Amino acid sequence: MTKFSEFKNGCLQEIPLQLGVFPFGIAYGILGIEVGLTNIQTFLLSIIIFAGVSQIVFAQLFSTFTPSFMIVGTIGIVNLRHILYGVSLSSYLKKLSLKWRIILSYLITDEAFAISYKRFSEEKKTKYMHFHLLGSGITLWTSWQISTLIGIFIGPSIPNSLNLEYVIPLSFIAIVVVSINTKIKLIVFIMSALFSILLRDLPWNLWIITSALISIIIGVLISNFRKGKK
Repeated sequence: MTKFSEFKNGCLQEIPLQLGVFPFGIAYGILGIEVGLTNIQTFLLSIIIFAGVSQIVFAQLFSTFTPSFMIVGTIGIVNLRHILYGVSLSSYLKKLSLKWRIILSYLITDEAFAISYKRFSEEKKTKYMHFHLLGSGITLWTSWQISTLIGIFIGPSIPNSLNLEYVIPLSFIAIVVVSINTKIKLIVFIMSALFSILLRDLPWNLWIITSALISIIIGVLISNFRKGKK
């Protein structure tokens, strides 16, 4: 696998997920304008934060005149899941230069992580695997910026009957489904869904990271138990 082939595969494998990402970006663009952000502010959030859920949370908190420190803290908590992404990818990226790690850390988002982690987990490993993440990340970044612009400028003419708000949870379901290839991962997925429902009333959106951590711990315990029986 060459640099170009890894990059190309990352781009191509990321494209199907844009069916969920693109409407999500449009929905964010519309929301940003509706809550009082200017066109440039709405667009710059997509470049600076580049994290769909966090941008939605920011817009919603901004609309209720939430203090700045609380907005920053809430977004930080929502983005704690990126720590899990970083830990999962660290063994594959730790030998890269600081420049590469900075670039890829900016591009690691939910959809890009899902696609590239699947590639990194394959037995056929190469020294150019990080180009796969570069490809998936750039594809997602480009799609997100374009869809945000569409939401900003064309959003008001989009009929409410399309119910774009449902795209947000559907896009995350699509992310998870492509990575479920073992029984343990299926168990973790189900447990995470159940704990998300049970813990949904936790403050500061802590249900996101809490349900994920509990489910991962359960998955690790089950995996160790099964290994111990062999």
